[in-house]
Amino acid sequence: MLSTVAVTGRRALSQSGRRTFYSTNSLRNLRNSVALGSRGPASVRLLSSAKRLSHGSCYPALSSWQKSFSSSSAHANAPEESEQQDKPTPESSDYHNIIKNEEKATGNAEKREFQAETKMLLDIVAKSLYSESEIFIRELISNASDALEKFRYLSMSDGSMENSDRALEIHLATDKHNRTLTFQDTGVGMTKEELIDNLGTIAKSGSKAFLEQLQQSKGANTMDSGSIIGQFGVGFYSAFMVANNVEVFTKSSKPGSIGYKWASDGTGEYLLQEADLVQPGTKIVLHLKTDDRHFSDEETVLSVVKKYSNFVGNPIFLNGRQINTVQALWLMDPKKVTPEMHDEFYHFIGGAYDRPRFVLHFNTDVPLSLRCVLYVPEGKPGLFEMSKDAKVGVSLYCRKIMIKNKADNIFPNWLRFMKGVVDSEDIPLNLSREILQDGSLIRKLRTVVINKIVRFLYEKSQKEPESYAKFHSEYSIFLKEGIIVEPEQVLKEEIAKLIKFESSAKPAQELVSLPEYINRMQPAQKDIYYLAAPSRELAERSPYFEALKEKNVEVLFCFQPYDEMVILQLRQFDRKPLTSVEKEMRQMKDDVNLDSLPLGTLDKSGAESLLSWLTSTLKGRAHSVKFTQKLENHACLVSVEEMAAARHFVKTQFATMTPEARYSILQPRFEINVKHPLIQKLGKIKDSDPELARMVADQLFSNAMVTAGLEDDPRLIVNNLTQLLTKALEKH
Repeated sequence: MLSTVAVTGRRALSQSGRRTFYSTNSLRNLRNSVALGSRGPASVRLLSSAKRLSHGSCYPALSSWQKSFSSSSAHANAPEESEQQDKPTPESSDYHNIIKNEEKATGNAEKREFQAETKMLLDIVAKSLYSESEIFIRELISNASDALEKFRYLSMSDGSMENSDRALEIHLATDKHNRTLTFQDTGVGMTKEELIDNLGTIAKSGSKAFLEQLQQSKGANTMDSGSIIGQFGVGFYSAFMVANNVEVFTKSSKPGSIGYKWASDGTGEYLLQEADLVQPGTKIVLHLKTDDRHFSDEETVLSVVKKYSNFVGNPIFLNGRQINTVQALWLMDPKKVTPEMHDEFYHFIGGAYDRPRFVLHFNTDVPLSLRCVLYVPEGKPGLFEMSKDAKVGVSLYCRKIMIKNKADNIFPNWLRFMKGVVDSEDIPLNLSREILQDGSLIRKLRTVVINKIVRFLYEKSQKEPESYAKFHSEYSIFLKEGIIVEPEQVLKEEIAKLIKFESSAKPAQELVSLPEYINRMQPAQKDIYYLAAPSRELAERSPYFEALKEKNVEVLFCFQPYDEMVILQLRQFDRKPLTSVEKEMRQMKDDVNLDSLPLGTLDKSGAESLLSWLTSTLKGRAHSVKFTQKLENHACLVSVEEMAAARHFVKTQFATMTPEARYSILQPRFEINVKHPLIQKLGKIKDSDPELARMVADQLFSNAMVTAGLEDDPRLIVNNLTQLLTKALEKH
């Protein structure tokens, strides 16, 4: 532990103020004590006091001591120092900053009022238009990008711009001490008239006016209009959400132009005057409000830029360091993008550490302009992604500017496992560029994206069956969710092409798709048959499978609890109904002629008596009792009109209902195989041992309900089975 250090000093008092000094010896003692390796509470308090006293470098010895302490405790601050070393300094080769802060306003300031009733409009923009205050960074960077694009075009078209070969860049600088955030570009700049027109009038877009002028002069053919971002003329005023004063220094790139300073507190007036030492382009200085001072922090600004504006087409520098180094891959020719580039972009846009399993990179111009790069992750989905509350992982961009971090208007939630970017110039935005308008256009955009993804995955299933099989085992739950939630039958069936099931015609673990099943259907077969069961073993032993197995009809096995709900929502595929084997058995013709049956130990009257007795014994539970010839190896089964829907009803509603109400709604039909030894023996003991016969009948019916999946609580059945066994063993 650091022993108590006696710090002696002297105080120098003057009329102008008071200053406290540490003596050189005291600082030396403190430094030596800390060098012993102790970082206890006492040392922390002393260091804190020393740092406060060192503000303004009032004592040289203290500054040297701080350096010594930093060196001696490097092991405790290694991560922080590493980060600091990664950041460029003015002396490093990769440092580049054009922000000099040497502009000087000259002459008399001209006070002007905003046009277009802007006091009210300014208040709306500053307080109500945008959902997040951080969006002002996106808006100002977009304005700077437009200024660069205008300069690029004008330099190439008529060569009238001064210094036309200069670097086109956007620079940002943070200053915590002065609570400012500065934006500066090397773009086209503004004349006095343009300042008044563009900044003195809200909702007048200089970028939009520039494009309209090009179209009138037919110059738009030589310029990519998609590189111009601005549309509404309100983005600049978003600065007043976080700033109580905004200063603009600008100089037009036209020959002979002079610099100007524009300043306003956003209350309805602005000051305009000439300025010296203004660089060509535009510089905006935001004097931040106290509550928004965090925007003078470099890390805060960095995260916002990477979130919204990382793919602006020009370099963006923050405090001398370029921060947008990842390319906008979705705008590149898919054939020119390497797997390594996709890996890097996937890590950036998806915040992931694995590699993409599948990559879908496409561009379309009809029916909509669309640029997309989408990824299917290689890793398994996590618990959060499995949740329906999870958000989609695809971002929505418009002209390389992020509009929505989660493109849920275009991307359905069942595709939330995908990562990537969707960019479209045709996206209809509202004034704040946050909300999508024109519902019909958004639906069309959504349809194009979904259809492209579904077709892409289907192609993978055909061309890369092994890779797709692994994807299916991990992500098929999302595809099945899509079938449930999508309202259009056509899309449901397109998604259904992607899902696979085990089949009675194939070995265990081998999956088949619905198109493959249809290709193997018998000529007279009209339905696609399926059977829901917990496992293949139980499915193959099911009494419902027995009849179709004898006819050599292929049956799909559904092992997941939600598979039946998926098939219920799908209803049909390729105009062929999806039918459960239970429903098929119920609908099969089954006219039992007791005269022609080999009844074994039962005669016709005994069989009829048994049928009557079972009907009476199971009254209130079995809606009806009948003989069946559809069974060979099983004694009985239960059938209801819509078995899949009934099972879903049991899982969701039974807990709140009485047993009588349950059976009244289900109306189960109890079908018995009169040739089975158990049924024949039951026909004998119903008269000789009525109590045992009743217990056997109850157990047979309960077993059939469990086999059908219509019994939600087996505890009562187990209790009855115990009583039956006790009764059966009484004579032994």
